[in-house]
Amino acid sequence: MLEFPKQLAVVIEVPLGGFIKRRDDGSIDFISPAPCPFNYGSVPDTCSGDGDRLDAVVLGPRLRRGSLAVHPVVACVRFVDAGDEDPKWICSAQPLSLRERALIAGFFSLYAQAKTVLNALRRKPGATRYGGITLA
Repeated sequence: MLEFPKQLAVVIEVPLGGFIKRRDDGSIDFISPAPCPFNYGSVPDTCSGDGDRLDAVVLGPRLRRGSLAVHPVVACVRFVDAGDEDPKWICSAQPLSLRERALIAGFFSLYAQAKTVLNALRRKPGATRYGGITLA
């Protein structure tokens, strides 16, 4: 069973509406085929199954790239990247609406397809897939 934290400190890497995901050193990691419909970031001092920091989505207004704040956790996107568990924590001041769930599901379904191609180009074996949303 997935253990949900009550809140997480999140550094924003891709502001709402952004296309470019950068690595910690500022280099480009990924360019999305669609604008990000939420703020996308990571949790400092953590490590996910793929070796990167844990990913987190912050719903609400656009936040500045590099900003750091503590946010309540309301859900988790189950995601596998090149065979490694790579959950994405969903942070919001309120429970997810049906519209927000659909938006998150649609984005990560598309993201999984794009990452499958990118992982093939990077010669990273293993499946990449979106596995749904688990509510807190």
